[in-house]
Amino acid sequence: MTLELRDVATTVNGRPHIYTTNLTLQKGTMNVLLGPTSAGKTSLMRLMAGLDRPTTGRVFWNGEDVTDMRVQDRRVAMVYQQFINYPAMSVYDNIASPMKLMGKSKAEIDRAVRETADLMQLTPMLQRKPLELSGGQQQRCALARALVKGAGLVLLDEPLANLDYKLREELRAEIPKIFEASGAIFVYATTEPEEALLLGGQTAALWEGRVTQFGPTAQVYRQPADRITARVFSDPPMNFVRCQKQGHRLSFGSGVNAPADGAFAALPDGAYVAGFRPNHLELATHHDTGLHFVCQLTGTEITGSETFLHLRHDGAPWVGLVHGVHSLARGADVTVALDPGHIYLFTEDGRLAAPASYAQAA
Repeated sequence: MTLELRDVATTVNGRPHIYTTNLTLQKGTMNVLLGPTSAGKTSLMRLMAGLDRPTTGRVFWNGEDVTDMRVQDRRVAMVYQQFINYPAMSVYDNIASPMKLMGKSKAEIDRAVRETADLMQLTPMLQRKPLELSGGQQQRCALARALVKGAGLVLLDEPLANLDYKLREELRAEIPKIFEASGAIFVYATTEPEEALLLGGQTAALWEGRVTQFGPTAQVYRQPADRITARVFSDPPMNFVRCQKQGHRLSFGSGVNAPADGAFAALPDGAYVAGFRPNHLELATHHDTGLHFVCQLTGTEITGSETFLHLRHDGAPWVGLVHGVHSLARGADVTVALDPGHIYLFTEDGRLAAPASYAQAA
């Protein structure tokens, strides 16, 4: 069982909306669409489902061209951010409703509803109405209604975005187990890199209608193909600084240098852009052995046990995520430290030249 997009693209009012995309999704896989708002995640899902038709290219299901097939005739289920249940119907009848429309027998419906309710931990709630459930239970009811159809393709469009933190964590842990049990192709859209990492499987990074990279989630995270993918797969976005490679040395200006060893050693001399994630910056101490950068502090955000540092370095905005609560004066100069092992090098046109040494060892 495969879903294949071949040279699929869409234009709206003469402007590219989804650029030429080629993707093949296999049976029993979790596939994450990761990107900011308006990156094209929902548009790509609608093409997969058959809700929209591509301007060019074709969609194949198990080798059959289904580009012109009605969505009603496809084995597709979709769950949106705004999950929908029928308030006047019991949880049992909500889950059963797709099978009733399909004309299944009462015995088939009952068996499928109870198996799916058990999978979704909804068995004790089958006779309740949706409004008597918690938010997480209501979302599980919507998921159960999608799964009970026996759909080969299940599309989840930011399904946890409206739930509180505790419920999101609970369902994030459950969804991979659900997908493994169902054997369907799952496609899950999210704006959050952390969510993609928790879900695992494969990730397609999207930016302004383009799939910039697709592959195993951990690989896309550790070895982004370019600066755009690195930015998408980092929250807050990856920081960048220009540097020069000369022989066995990387120079970042202002007397800040690092050895060009490991994968960096084989790179040609010249100009590069170094990238590093916010959580790899630390407030410098006298005992640090890494690189030290002097920055201007433009603001702080305290989030319990961590502090976001909003910085400016040579005119470029940086963000650091450091442990502990730090009350620092806005406008002050602060020195931050960076372990060179967390630096990625990109060419000036944005392609990955060499991954960070920690990523190669992982």
